[in-house]
Amino acid sequence: MTAMPASPAPANTHIPVLLDEVVSALKPGAGELYIDGTFGAGGYARAVLASADCSVIGIDRDPRAIDRAAVFAEEFGPRFRICEGRFGDMVALLSDIGVEAVDGVMLDIGVSSFQLDEAERGFSFREDGPLDMRMSSDGESAADVVNTYEETELANIIYRYGEERKSRRIAAAIVRRRAEALFERTLDLASLVESVLGRPPMKKGRKPTHPATRTFQALRIHVNDEMGELERGLVAAEALLRAGGRLVVVSFHSLEDRVVKSFMAERSGRLPAASRHMPMQMGAAQPASFRLETKGVIKPSAEEESTNPRSRSSKLRAAVRTSAPGWGRAADA
Repeated sequence: MTAMPASPAPANTHIPVLLDEVVSALKPGAGELYIDGTFGAGGYARAVLASADCSVIGIDRDPRAIDRAAVFAEEFGPRFRICEGRFGDMVALLSDIGVEAVDGVMLDIGVSSFQLDEAERGFSFREDGPLDMRMSSDGESAADVVNTYEETELANIIYRYGEERKSRRIAAAIVRRRAEALFERTLDLASLVESVLGRPPMKKGRKPTHPATRTFQALRIHVNDEMGELERGLVAAEALLRAGGRLVVVSFHSLEDRVVKSFMAERSGRLPAASRHMPMQMGAAQPASFRLETKGVIKPSAEEESTNPRSRSSKLRAAVRTSAPGWGRAADA
């Protein structure tokens, strides 16, 4: 593999987690084509394009990410293209531009640093902003959910996607408060959750996690259908990858990692117990569509964790496509 001269990243580029590990797992080669299904700030795409004389197609549903990609098109010319849409729809998106097969797919699951840092997007409560949380401009906002969903449904969302044990108390408090005034701002909702749970004490000099963190995570995942998108994206990657192509996925919490782990283990023939999010019921005789080259999960180094706190919960899993037919999507998944 011939390394290409690395282009300096813009000063405001957010460095993605496990960057070296992602490039190493993907193994970019000259003349090959890779998909960055969660383009975001373009950190992974830039590193891959700099590592070999290859091409990258970025995909993102966030219009602001599409705008950021303009500089890549100028910098890398025909070696880079961008598609606006969901990575779960990558088969159709690529078909529209005449691409039927690729050599690698990389996915960085969850919200991007840019989205967290833009208060007006409503993803974070570090600064006040509208209670939105949509990665695109379509569909229900987080405000729509907390102001209109029934109490039981709210509790289920907060428990399922936030793994919040006190979800019922939070949902009940939301319903009581919205009867007086609807929720419109992030700090308003965060304060309500804090009033229910209280703020945990400081431990060993480390700032405690805000009590609303799990609730905000749950609402974001629900609003953007992130678990469904992940499931669709994994199946789409299987359909697009050539034999020998590589699937590399970085996740940030247990729900995401559970789906990725289950998918890769099942498709490699290990057949563990079915995931609650992807309850595959394929027979054991199904030829493996992926091969696992490494055991377990790859985590950031202590050095990366110290310099990039966002990396602390990150996990990388990778698999190599075999020549067997893809399994497709299970009927009951």
